[in-house]
Amino acid sequence: MFVLDKIVQISHYPLQMMSYRGFVLVGLAVFAAHAPAFAAEPTACPALLQHTFPRLQDEKPQSLCQYTGRVLLVVNTASFCGFTPQYEGLEKLHARYQPAGLVVLGFPSNDFAQEKGSNREIADFCENTFGVKFPMFGASAVRGRDANPLFRQLATQGGRAPLWNFHKYLVGRDGKVIANYASTTRPDDPALVRAVEQALARP
Repeated sequence: MFVLDKIVQISHYPLQMMSYRGFVLVGLAVFAAHAPAFAAEPTACPALLQHTFPRLQDEKPQSLCQYTGRVLLVVNTASFCGFTPQYEGLEKLHARYQPAGLVVLGFPSNDFAQEKGSNREIADFCENTFGVKFPMFGASAVRGRDANPLFRQLATQGGRAPLWNFHKYLVGRDGKVIANYASTTRPDDPALVRAVEQALARP
């Protein structure tokens, strides 16, 4: 009887294997058809970053959505200001924390009559004088009725527009302003560095 049972089991083995293979193939087909649904959805670009600005060096359009999920320090800059040496500190801050997700964004502006020249000239000055490598964008207004749309939103969220050159807005990974700092706050100020580190530690 034992032998007969084995013969019956063996005779059904090919049929069982065919059924199993068919089940696997059907499952793979279903997964392939619905793969987009199973994939993790990309993080949506926050409203604050839904803007495009010309890159300072060559004026090619750059979408700020490329910085979604990063911690940002947004700064309005100028080449002929008493705070212009802060470029060096901003570059060091950017280089130190970039691997952790920080990006410094520079926006030259002549709102305080201390920025002159073309975008190309500003770019050359920043790179040659201070070794700036963090992203910078074409000169624009950062306060008042003519302020670019990013700085209008920053002023609304942060509670104030730039009071002078090198005003700094710290933006979290969620695209919301965490804090803003006056021009007198140096890039290596312990309070600013601590705030950057805390923002980077958040998911």
